[in-house]
Amino acid sequence: MSLTQPAKRKSRWLAWARRGLMENIATVIIAIGFLMLFQPFALSLYTYSFITMLAGTAMFIIVSKFPE
Repeated sequence: MSLTQPAKRKSRWLAWARRGLMENIATVIIAIGFLMLFQPFALSLYTYSFITMLAGTAMFIIVSKFPE
């Protein structure tokens, strides 16, 4: 019985296309949509807040399937 760990395989994905960075970007997009929703100044920002949050959520779901 060997106690050695198998070697981790290096991902061939580009560094910017990995999960960590893209999840952070999706989280920021969701936060921007949230801020757009709760600001009292511009009706156009309020109008597009749902679309922005929906796009960030869809991006987060897709990106969560990417490798580390």
